[in-house]
Amino acid sequence: MKVFLVGANGQIGKQVLQQLSASDKHSVKAMVRKQEQLDALKEQGFDAVLANLEGSVSELKKVMQGADAVVFSAGSGGSTGYDKTLLIDLDGAVKTMEAAEKVGAKRFVLVSTIQAHRRENWIEELKPYYVAKHYADRMLEASKLNYTIIRPGWLLNEPGTGKVVAAADLEIGKIPRADVAKAIVRALDEPNTIRKSFDLISGETNIKEALQHV
Repeated sequence: MKVFLVGANGQIGKQVLQQLSASDKHSVKAMVRKQEQLDALKEQGFDAVLANLEGSVSELKKVMQGADAVVFSAGSGGSTGYDKTLLIDLDGAVKTMEAAEKVGAKRFVLVSTIQAHRRENWIEELKPYYVAKHYADRMLEASKLNYTIIRPGWLLNEPGTGKVVAAADLEIGKIPRADVAKAIVRALDEPNTIRKSFDLISGETNIKEALQHV
């Protein structure tokens, strides 16, 4: 598949980019929002394009042409206000879905957050973030895309173990970003994850097997 990666400069996105670039099954085009990011990726030999999630659907469609699949791992980050959370994590994600449908991409993998689907479990101080993720997830579920929604637990900058738990409902836990990236790449090739949404935390089952039984 020709994979279009949104959020390629993020901590998870960078690892997804490396893994897809090393794959013999897929090619990848990385989307970033800053010229210096674009220049750095091109210097490393990656196929990359410049676009902004606050731009129009038509602009996203233009850079996404030819994609078979889209991975959305972008986020506004913890240093911005909730206005950016709405503009990037919600509206940016939905505009990416709309662009994907317009260019004929069938597959869409979205990185959400653990328990985004359960309002009663939202952490009070993070409610606007959960709202953005919740409704982006719902918009994707209502689309015609062959989606996979991965809802990882609290993210760690630690080496991946390759072992996870994946299920529709899990208690809040933690997971290395490296394992989330591996799960994203694996999900692209796992038919069992199509039109599935699930929480993902560290566990005792290898990623391939966990996604086969989600």
